[in-house]
Amino acid sequence: MKDKPPKRFQQFTKDYPEIAKAYFEIGEAVHKAGPLDDKTRALVKIAISGASRQEGGFHAHVRKARRQGISKEEIQHVALLTLPTLGFPSMMMLLSWIDDVFDKD
Repeated sequence: MKDKPPKRFQQFTKDYPEIAKAYFEIGEAVHKAGPLDDKTRALVKIAISGASRQEGGFHAHVRKARRQGISKEEIQHVALLTLPTLGFPSMMMLLSWIDDVFDKD
């Protein structure tokens, strides 16, 4: 499995270390702000990035979830849950993005 962030993100952290540090800190703060466990937060992030059609973020969150031991079936369930709200084409897009990550490894 791919463990390194995308090259563009690596370059961003190199070019703008103070902004990258603040970004990481706010991410940590929001993770600690509520009662959701790691798995639930990972699945919520997949749902949010998928619903907003952020392909790069979606792929990243699926990879992170996979490293946490979250199964492909659990991630696919998140995509299926989007059907009534986002519609069939969007759900199919998310299922294909999940395959992108799992088929690559």
